[in-house]
Amino acid sequence: MPSCAVKGGCPTDYIAIALSILSFTVLVLWCIVPFIVHKVPRTKGSGFWIPVIQVVASFFLLLSLVISNNFLKLGERHWWRSCYLWGAWGEGPLGFGLLFSCRITQASQLYFIFVKRRLPLIRSYIFLPLILLPWIACAAVIHWMKPLSSRCHMRAQWTIPVITLHSLYIAILVGVTTAVHHIEFRFDELKDLWRGILVSAVSIVIWITAYILNEVYDNISWLEVASRFLLLVVASILVVAFFSISSSQPLLSQISLRRRETREFRTMSQALGIPDSGVLAQSEPISRIDPNEPLDKLLLNKRFRQSFMAFADSCLAGESVHFFDEVYELSKIPEDDCVRRIYMARHIIQKYIVAGAAMEVNISHRSKQEILSTSNLARPDLFQNALNEIIQLMRTNLARDYWSSMFFLKFQEDSNLRSNEYELEQMTGWNFSPRLSSVHGADDPFHQDHLLKSSGCSSDTTDL
Repeated sequence: MPSCAVKGGCPTDYIAIALSILSFTVLVLWCIVPFIVHKVPRTKGSGFWIPVIQVVASFFLLLSLVISNNFLKLGERHWWRSCYLWGAWGEGPLGFGLLFSCRITQASQLYFIFVKRRLPLIRSYIFLPLILLPWIACAAVIHWMKPLSSRCHMRAQWTIPVITLHSLYIAILVGVTTAVHHIEFRFDELKDLWRGILVSAVSIVIWITAYILNEVYDNISWLEVASRFLLLVVASILVVAFFSISSSQPLLSQISLRRRETREFRTMSQALGIPDSGVLAQSEPISRIDPNEPLDKLLLNKRFRQSFMAFADSCLAGESVHFFDEVYELSKIPEDDCVRRIYMARHIIQKYIVAGAAMEVNISHRSKQEILSTSNLARPDLFQNALNEIIQLMRTNLARDYWSSMFFLKFQEDSNLRSNEYELEQMTGWNFSPRLSSVHGADDPFHQDHLLKSSGCSSDTTDL
């Protein structure tokens, strides 16, 4: 035991390493399953790269703990096993510090979007390095002053500043979370924030306890082995519990390894519970389409809109119709329901407005800046100018070709068929059996037999 306590390679060390590999594997699967299995399109911007950075930071944190605490029996200590490389930089700016900086960035985004009702003033790729600067400065000072022992243990006078830095970031995260706790989030944002705070606070307490025990009872081998085992296991739990995509991609967070129930939403409008969103219902009202009517009025008809959308997608120009569809869904949300309106507005901005978006629409720079610099994401006319430009673009580039396309012909055929079926159902007092009997009521010799056979399908018939 004394030899493996100093040189590494104890049985408990390998158990802890196995647990850390398992936790990191779960973390990676949790991150990539929605894109590989469920074929969710990858978004651009902070909604994608912040969770990726969290995974990278988790890897560096676990790897740094393994190398700096002698979990593996590697023989001579080479330059790449330097305590300052892994103990100072790996566990600090590239590990725990980067994890916390990502969560604070996500929490600050929630504060600006839902409390201030505007997009963050500082871009995430600028805000995140600024938050990380104290960790970089701390690691640089430690590297310069060389306070670590040959076993990568920090001297007592350096422990308080380091622990203070950890506690400061927990306090910042608590402060931002408290500022948004009154918001009635529709997804798991607030729960994920509090879970991260709780797990990180417990981790800090355990790490401090392990450090004190190691420093006070440095000659007790089993205590050192047990403390570093506990240290890595707690870190393995931390990286899984701390990871969250609900703040950046709330719709994507509904697809998870933890959820057993089939709770999948194809669109944000469905996830937010907007009435009549998603697939067409059998009871969708039937109306004739007049090509001479304005396009924006025609697009209010859901069946026509989906037919027009399918045509636009076939022309590789569907983003304009998809944008109209989602803005129309946004208009269904009451103006006093600010939280749901902000969810939907942020989704539209990330998907259609920001530069490099997955379905970026062709609008003027003026309209784009008006949306991105708005002081109220919940205002009803947020996308009105952009919508006017999109309607004009569709009228010019898509509408004329649509009227002569097979998509419109098929839409007319379906509409005529449904109209005939509807008129047939409206005739009361007559029984139209599969035998095409036109005999009324009880005079029909097949009447009673037909009722018995078709009673189980009556609900389906009324839904047509």
